Amino acid sequence: SQRLPSLVACVLIDDPIWEEILKKDLTQVKLQFTAMPFDAPIWILYSSGTTGKPKAITHGVGGMLLEHMKALGLHQNVQDGDRFMWYSTTGWMMWNYALSALLMGNTLCIYDGATNYPDKLSLWRFAQESKVDHFGVGAAYLISCQDQDLKSMAYQPKTIGSTGSPLPPDVFEWLNVQFPKSQIVSLSGGTDVCSAFLSGCTLRDVYAGEIQCRTLGAKIEAFDENGHPLYGEVGELVILAPMPCMPIYFWNDGANKKYFDSYFDKYSGVWSHGDWIKITDHDGVIMYGRSDATLNRGGVRIGTAEIYNVLNRTEGVLDSLVICVDHENGSSDMLLFVQLDTGLLNDMLKSEIKRVLRLQYSPRHVPDDIFQVAAIPYTLSGKKLELPIKKIFSGIPVEKAVSVDIMRNRESLLDFEAISKIWRRS
Repeated sequence: SQRLPSLVACVLIDDPIWEEILKKDLTQVKLQFTAMPFDAPIWILYSSGTTGKPKAITHGVGGMLLEHMKALGLHQNVQDGDRFMWYSTTGWMMWNYALSALLMGNTLCIYDGATNYPDKLSLWRFAQESKVDHFGVGAAYLISCQDQDLKSMAYQPKTIGSTGSPLPPDVFEWLNVQFPKSQIVSLSGGTDVCSAFLSGCTLRDVYAGEIQCRTLGAKIEAFDENGHPLYGEVGELVILAPMPCMPIYFWNDGANKKYFDSYFDKYSGVWSHGDWIKITDHDGVIMYGRSDATLNRGGVRIGTAEIYNVLNRTEGVLDSLVICVDHENGSSDMLLFVQLDTGLLNDMLKSEIKRVLRLQYSPRHVPDDIFQVAAIPYTLSGKKLELPIKKIFSGIPVEKAVSVDIMRNRESLLDFEAISKIWRRS
């Protein structure tokens, strides 16, 4: 604990008592429940910090329980007697989401350890051995498993869940080959609501690269800059009516100023979530990443997920991150950072990356510069630090652009800091 730079104090809470509880015959223990008001706080969750200082988001008891029973029971087909697993740290909202599987009469299966040790199949073997019916992970993990053949395991869960970032179409296709009897449930929501307002539906077809539906009670639209609904076009994700899982308040925000600035500043009286989406003609939803990280190329907006979808299939590229840096004269530079499997970035690979992006999408998708880095920076909950990296390349010092406490690989910033200094001088 002494090596944690942000730790103020360490408190041990009744550890011996837990041991005593486990010694008892729990079938004979009579549980006592305390009645609470519907809007009493159930927990405080902290946002990832990718767009600024983490928000202390307080949720209510009644709204959260109702929302999770709907999300799990009706949209993920979680039924009494099933076994549920969502690989997560305790700091990610998916931990709280997974706990609510207990409300549905599920056995909660928890994996403690790295997903890739001793190999990439470790988590899949755990799920198979534990007879997990609902297998959930971050999209980045599924992307990393594409080089694996899982058919020989003969494991077919009811659902395979994915969230944290957009799931590329080719990963949908790969999952469908590996698990033809499983429903792929790509879902999206956030710490702000501690749930998924875009999720699955057993009554609808699954389209590669799409989330199946807007969930029950979630009045979600895509807005243009003037607040008009868009269909078949990319726009800002907004929620037009209250949901029971919306925060009851932010901790230490007595006048609710931070609350309203966070969600209701862009469109008056309308919750703006900060995601870039397109609602399809069959009422599915395609995610394009964070709207504040959207790439603006000559007035045309490009979602970062479009770039990543191509690079995930590019041989030699292990991971990537893309930003647009705006200049005072109105121009901008698109900068692409790649983590390679092996070796050094050369002109041949740069040309191939540009060729594929131009072929798959358009000349606007081709970056102005490509740099090699040792690793792509992520938050503890598995989100790429696009906005903080953009701030660093805009001249903001690293210590002000990002809080290293939210990161799982803070050493990855060293390359970006060094490159930004050279790039800004050029």
